[in-house]
Amino acid sequence: MSSPEAPTGGASGPVPSLDARVAEQAALGRTVIDEIGKVLVGQEMMVSRLLIGLLTGGHVLLEGVPGLAKTLTVRCLADSIDTGFSRIQFTPDMLPADVIGTEIFNPREATYSVKKGPIFSNLVLADEINRAPAKVQAALLEAMQERQGTIGGQTFPLEEPFLVLATQNPVEQEGTYPLPEAQVDRFLMKVRVGYPTKGDERKVLDRMASGQPIPEVRKVASPSQILEARRTIEQVFVDDKVRDYIVDLVHATREPTAAGLGSLEGMIEMGASPRASISWMKASKAHALLQGRSYVTPHDVKTLAGDILRHRIALSFEAEAEGKDPDSIIGEILDGILVP
Repeated sequence: MSSPEAPTGGASGPVPSLDARVAEQAALGRTVIDEIGKVLVGQEMMVSRLLIGLLTGGHVLLEGVPGLAKTLTVRCLADSIDTGFSRIQFTPDMLPADVIGTEIFNPREATYSVKKGPIFSNLVLADEINRAPAKVQAALLEAMQERQGTIGGQTFPLEEPFLVLATQNPVEQEGTYPLPEAQVDRFLMKVRVGYPTKGDERKVLDRMASGQPIPEVRKVASPSQILEARRTIEQVFVDDKVRDYIVDLVHATREPTAAGLGSLEGMIEMGASPRASISWMKASKAHALLQGRSYVTPHDVKTLAGDILRHRIALSFEAEAEGKDPDSIIGEILDGILVP
């Protein structure tokens, strides 16, 4: 599968080919991963998915039990990029103004001034997002989708790159609130973070309990490099057969019988939205770029299937009674749809 070359020439000199730009930005991605690896042990998949979110401008939701270094990973990613960072610790007593900001009255001058909240940054860590009630979670909706925030009737644009990286505990944990479907769908990916391997946990123990200082993460990337990578990702080649493959997979979540998956009939209460198709193609392009390729393969698509779909499909009571979860349903869909 070949990819088109970028034009050359012009007053500013030759323009690097698409393959050359992809190679350069894939190297930048590896540099960021290596820098994070100074502090973080293992969890390569989580770091890769966070980078995909950063390079596509898509928000990422990390789900896992406490103590799996979700917050540490996001902070290390922010430290490796020379840009703004803010952390919001969500709690049950929070108000929307704690996220977006508010107007403050000055009694001496009888005027109001705007105090922007922590959402007005570049990388925003929404820590334990499902510990806040729905009205606070909804305060993020406008910022995540429209890239703007409204305070007292005034609308303020958010500076690019802007990205919400949220963490949550499983909804079965005490004191949590499930995220509304409208907000969940705005996350590019939902990444499930598992326990480290036995070998990785031993490395964590040696590194964190040794009493030695933890190395600092250097800033190895700039906002301009991130935005340039996003422009390159837009040019990554996606063959028509791969595009059709993405659409076939998404439609199979809505009409499994029509897709030849009669065994899933009645198992899916709500299928993935068109936003899933768009997110899937963007994420697949970024995955290809991080692999050093200027074109997308079906393997890129399949690799990201769980992260793209697991929060966008709702299972029926029948599926839950049979002990199925979204990942098992997604696996059956991948097995049943012909790979181009």
